[in-house]
Amino acid sequence: MGYRGKLAERQQARLLRGAGLPLAEIAALGVSKSSVSVWVRDVEFEPLPGPVRGRRRAPNALQRRRQAEIDRLLAEGRARIGRLSEREFLVAGVALYAGEGSKEDRRVRFVNSDPRMVIFCSWLRHFYQIDEARLRLTLYLHQGLDLAAAMRYWSALTGVPPSQFGKPYRAIPDPSIRHSKHVHGCVTVSYSCSVTHRSVMGLVNALLSDSAIPG
Repeated sequence: MGYRGKLAERQQARLLRGAGLPLAEIAALGVSKSSVSVWVRDVEFEPLPGPVRGRRRAPNALQRRRQAEIDRLLAEGRARIGRLSEREFLVAGVALYAGEGSKEDRRVRFVNSDPRMVIFCSWLRHFYQIDEARLRLTLYLHQGLDLAAAMRYWSALTGVPPSQFGKPYRAIPDPSIRHSKHVHGCVTVSYSCSVTHRSVMGLVNALLSDSAIPG
């Protein structure tokens, strides 16, 4: 993506910093922490409220070895992937949609709770001439969590204004099912355009065809 991609990353980093995200969380989206620090140093920052935790114990030897292995493999993964070419970025977005996107006709629809997955918005804008006014976001958020903060978070991450958010679904927590919750909830990105959806599905079908698999 080259210089154009860097400009998009910088703009996204500044939006996220203004929404209250720490440097480490912004960098987790695929940018070095040193670059993020330079890009956002003049952005006013007020940390998002978080849960209060007790004092943590120092990690033991096993935990330190495990973390060292995780850090090594993360670095190895970043080195193997590197910066995507135009074609690789196209295939990556198609693969994401094949796993997490709606297959029903007329609407491009992508759902996830991992902010790194919302790179799909950048992918959609990169490969299609879209009408920004037709982009919609819908949140799935447990009751008791901060809806306004979640809207600011996803709006900054996707570049979609709060006025284009649909009515959120507020789930009732069930401790018998799960104990951890995504503090910003799960987001659905929708774009109503049958031609765009059919084009994306054409790419998905091509990716999943036998001819696309290495012999």
